[in-house]
Amino acid sequence: MKRLVSILPVLLLAAHVALAQPNAQAVEAGLAALRKEAALKGAAWGFMARDVQGNVIAQYNADTRLVPASNLKLVTTGAALHAFGPDYRFKTQLGYTGTVQDGTLEGDLYIIGGGDPTIGAKDSIALQADALFWKWKTLLRQVGIERIHGRIIGDGTAWEGNLEHESWSYNDVGTYYGTGVDALCFYQNVVDLAVSAGAEGAPVNMRQTYPDTPWIHLENHAFTGPAGTGNSLYLYTTDLAPYAQLRGSFATDRKPKTEHFSNKYGALTCAYYFWKNLRDTGWEVTGGYASVNRSGAIVGPDFVPAGKAGQPVVVGFTESPALSRIVRLANVRSDNFYAETCLRAMGEAASGIAVYDSCLVAISQVLEDLGLPQDGLCQADGSGLSRENNLSAAWMVDFLNAMQKSPAFPAFLSSLPHPGEGTLAGSRLSPSRYCFKSGSMGGVLCYSGYVLDAQGQPVVSFSLLTNNAIAPRSRVRAALERLLGLLGE
Repeated sequence: MKRLVSILPVLLLAAHVALAQPNAQAVEAGLAALRKEAALKGAAWGFMARDVQGNVIAQYNADTRLVPASNLKLVTTGAALHAFGPDYRFKTQLGYTGTVQDGTLEGDLYIIGGGDPTIGAKDSIALQADALFWKWKTLLRQVGIERIHGRIIGDGTAWEGNLEHESWSYNDVGTYYGTGVDALCFYQNVVDLAVSAGAEGAPVNMRQTYPDTPWIHLENHAFTGPAGTGNSLYLYTTDLAPYAQLRGSFATDRKPKTEHFSNKYGALTCAYYFWKNLRDTGWEVTGGYASVNRSGAIVGPDFVPAGKAGQPVVVGFTESPALSRIVRLANVRSDNFYAETCLRAMGEAASGIAVYDSCLVAISQVLEDLGLPQDGLCQADGSGLSRENNLSAAWMVDFLNAMQKSPAFPAFLSSLPHPGEGTLAGSRLSPSRYCFKSGSMGGVLCYSGYVLDAQGQPVVSFSLLTNNAIAPRSRVRAALERLLGLLGE
């Protein structure tokens, strides 16, 4: 009897695992049906599913490298959690140059960015701007600063390199999802424009709503199109000069809306809003606001260099929300800005240089630590926006399995959306049986993640990647979910 009692838990666990496993024959039948699916005619796609013991349940073109779109965020966020730990927080420092006497700073105040992507954001995890500014003012009072005879200077130069990856589409870099990251940002480096249709052929009605960027010369070259022609508005902008143009068309039958575009001047915007808050709350600030450019020069809203940045005395810092919370938003709503922040931070931490090449070396170090081969992955950025990214379904499943051995896996698993959440809002799969990441762009639709048991633990890892599909995305999605649904039966 004692022997039976001792092995009973093992038998029960084995029975539970067996019940949680998908029917391999049903999955193979579903895979055969997908190969004949009209919505995928002419498309390239690959699939891999393995159970918790590593056994292959089914596969098709599993070693073919394909563009993963936002499925790449799984790699970036998982690597960041593994490298930094779920409790890691980005720091923003305050410092000054000059002297402090009788409550007066005779010099400039610096906001020194450390990568916090939530400054000024309207996310639920972010401290609202006024509350953050109150903390900054408290730091100043603690060192005896009550008035500032100088400028407020935003410094985001701790992260080197271009704001965006060079392979991103020209159209994308003007959108909210194609905005670049810097060590100091504000409102996720986005600017909001309220737009509405005018008379057909007339200019689109446009008004900048938030944040205010008085240094940007914004031109409206967008026109109102005929009914049924949709919305093709893009903001064309650059960090080389403070100019932006709204181009494209907005149909007469479109309802007024707020469009979100890229702001290339996050550090300057942050400095401006803190400068404004200080003045609005009774602080004396005799200088204006400025930022530090890539060559280390201080530039104000006129963009005329005004000397080199100094070496400020740091007086304190504030911290971002925990990395686990940032990663959760990055994966649930497929937030490119947060994902790129994770990648750039890894590069800075690993080598002291946040250019993309260094960032990818940092990713390689994590993959090596996880025991993963890298011949199935070609990574260009952190978010998946670049079409230079490619990986195989087999490699993605290897990554998902390897992450289960990481100390950060509970946070990684918790960061993945369930059907009904975020980008999976329209999914009909069971929220209790699945958590996975979607990835989509023109002609691309991908799903990678886990099938869960009754305790919410993975029993199957899967990746289903499709490229070059020209059928409506709703048809492709329905076909893919029919196969994925068999994994949870």
